[in-house]
Amino acid sequence: MDDVRETSAWVATHSSHVLVDSSGIEKVVENIQGSIPKVEWDYEGIHYFDNGPLSVQYLFVLDAMNFCFWPDKDLNYDHLALGLKAALQNDKSAFDADRLQKYTGKKDESNLLVSGPELRELLKWPRPLPLEDERVRLLHEVGFELERNFGGKASNLVELCGKSAAKLVALVTRHFAGFRDHSVYKGHQVFLYKRAQIFVADLWGAFKGQGYGEFYDIGSITMFADYVVPAVLEQLGVLKYSSRLANIIETNNEISSGSEEEVELRACSVYAVEKMRELIRIKSGKQVLSVELDLWLWSVGVQCPALQHHRTLSIYY
Repeated sequence: MDDVRETSAWVATHSSHVLVDSSGIEKVVENIQGSIPKVEWDYEGIHYFDNGPLSVQYLFVLDAMNFCFWPDKDLNYDHLALGLKAALQNDKSAFDADRLQKYTGKKDESNLLVSGPELRELLKWPRPLPLEDERVRLLHEVGFELERNFGGKASNLVELCGKSAAKLVALVTRHFAGFRDHSVYKGHQVFLYKRAQIFVADLWGAFKGQGYGEFYDIGSITMFADYVVPAVLEQLGVLKYSSRLANIIETNNEISSGSEEEVELRACSVYAVEKMRELIRIKSGKQVLSVELDLWLWSVGVQCPALQHHRTLSIYY
């Protein structure tokens, strides 16, 4: 996680399109007075949870496909979580490693993805999913790697980390290429690891820091660089955009994955949340986790349906 923090800080100090405003951070910290609202994981009951290995398998499959909802205005994270939950409640073997390798996105005579008895049926979604072929590919990857290296079970992967959040992120990104959230920015490698880190956070939240969710270094996890949190930080005055970038976002134009603007939006968010965390500690003496700050900021964002976020087609968030 040091790589995530250090490379995000490098981007923030060399950024051309996004500025982290120290005065904005100070105002937010002053307003919350060292205490952020407690956001409970799964407060609406949208996830599958049985307190055992199957819950770990569910969360790993969920986070393998937890990206890119915006091209479909009716689709959101809740649909994915609930769809997978229902599939597992209906068939406890739905996410077995060998089954994951067989889900497909079929094509018709026009080479267009059409619904079959596979992924869309699994999720009960009536039309093509954004980046559907990538979601199918990542399901195959998860199934193959779990079967090859971890006895088919994500719980075995978690047990190998020795209750270290940082080691679990390293294991996930080492074995599962679809979780390797890297970019090159102005000639420098940048590490963000959104979905690998959120898998750790999901375990920690679901299991309430016990069992499969016990990590002695949960504080090593950064925030999860996505669409929502940068938009919230901008609304709070923590991030400031160049006029060009602001216009791109306001007009709903797509920002290319790996572009300077996209990397800056994400990396500057990581840097800003780390600065918020540090200032809260200095001013109040309280230790706040980046995970907790992220959950709070994300919950603020999802309660604002009119919030404009950047648009990037990406498998990483």
